[in-house]
Amino acid sequence: MNDTPLSKGGRTRQTIMEAAYQLFLEKGYAATSMRQIAERAGVALGGIYNHFSGKEAIFSELIHERHPYHQVVPVMLTTPANDPETFVRKAARTMVDELGKRPDFLKLMMIELVEFNGRNMPQVAERVIQEILPVIQKFSQQSGLLREMPPFIFFRAFIGLFFSYYITEMLMVGTPAASTQQDALDHFVEIFLHGVLAEKDQA
Repeated sequence: MNDTPLSKGGRTRQTIMEAAYQLFLEKGYAATSMRQIAERAGVALGGIYNHFSGKEAIFSELIHERHPYHQVVPVMLTTPANDPETFVRKAARTMVDELGKRPDFLKLMMIELVEFNGRNMPQVAERVIQEILPVIQKFSQQSGLLREMPPFIFFRAFIGLFFSYYITEMLMVGTPAASTQQDALDHFVEIFLHGVLAEKDQA
């Protein structure tokens, strides 16, 4: 983390981003105007344009700055694991726990998907895969540990399955089905590692 004190301009920029972030969560992206952001930030409307070209630029910087991967990836990389199964179990728990601390993230992602068609995600994914790739490659190079597949496919499958766990966990809170979901994450891990089909008895 960079502990260098922000300049006055840097502090103003952060104030604008925080104001926009709060308004996007409260009102949604489309219903938030630059004027509202300026009023919430306590700056002149024209002053915002000294820092951002528009509302889209503010959101794009927010999604990069506040994406949970900043917290998730360092923890995953320092998780002791000498085999892919241990890594997946610990990494899945880390990812889900960190997402659970960020109820705002799902709203940001909905804005990203609906308003931007996921335009910012390739850059985020590129940063994450560059950091995670060495771990996946380490396992891939050990014969017999993983099926042959491109490391990026492994990464996509992991993110896709456990992000869907996070979303469905939120959607099922308070439903009758939720009472049957004990150890649900462990089941998702088993599905990721071994699939859903029962092992056939060896003849």
